[in-house]
Amino acid sequence: MELQEKKAEFERNGLKVASVSYDSVEILKTFADRVGITYPMLSDPDSKIIHDFGILNESIPRETPMYGVPYPGSYVVDNRGIVQSKYFTLDYRERYTGGDILLDRSSQAKQTGWKEIETPHLRLKYKASDEVVRAGNHVVLRIELAMKPKMHVYAPAVQGGYIPVQWQMAEGAWKSSAPQWPASENIYLKAIKEILPVYNNKLAVTRDIVLAQQKELAAAAGAAKELILQGTFRYQACDDKECYFPIDIPLKWTLRVGDLDMQRVPEALRRRK
Repeated sequence: MELQEKKAEFERNGLKVASVSYDSVEILKTFADRVGITYPMLSDPDSKIIHDFGILNESIPRETPMYGVPYPGSYVVDNRGIVQSKYFTLDYRERYTGGDILLDRSSQAKQTGWKEIETPHLRLKYKASDEVVRAGNHVVLRIELAMKPKMHVYAPAVQGGYIPVQWQMAEGAWKSSAPQWPASENIYLKAIKEILPVYNNKLAVTRDIVLAQQKELAAAAGAAKELILQGTFRYQACDDKECYFPIDIPLKWTLRVGDLDMQRVPEALRRRK
């Protein structure tokens, strides 16, 4: 359903959507008719394509009806059939979202949905890859900084008592990976006569958030079906003459929690052992 919700946005960015699964044509048609899928859904009932791509989930016992499913994921393929990028998880209950792919691949997606904060030293903006999320989603959080003239902040690798940039996330109904910091620049700072790793122009950093499964996520979202992620971005800015007091910037993402489609296909169409 999530791909269908973002189908038009994919197409505006020159990307067509199609899916492949081990389900029969009849099962796929039943599902597509019920929820309104309009993109091609391809049937691979013997899992030949799934096997050839090396994504067959071999952890599932052969004697069970689930054998033959792939690891969940998406490919971005160019018009020559060459894979440009891929988004896969090892846990079948987890998924990268269409929003993740668009944030990664679409310049348009990078331009909208930001919250912005300005301090005396820099401008910070932040966003999430998705506004509507579901259990097991991988959601990408992104922060971008634009330093004001002559300002720099210290990179995570700095040593010697200097305060590096830090991005802390509160605990909740999710697992948070480490931030993906870009490469820094080693520059000579005349005021302190040292060479140190800094960011001195622009900085973009992301981190992956994996949402809990349905029961825990629903409890956290409550009746409002809203999930609030909170964090803090800490930095100490310096110019060519002095360093300023560290600043903590509070961050808050409010995501709407959508329902999973739990309805099974008719009994007569289900796979057997």
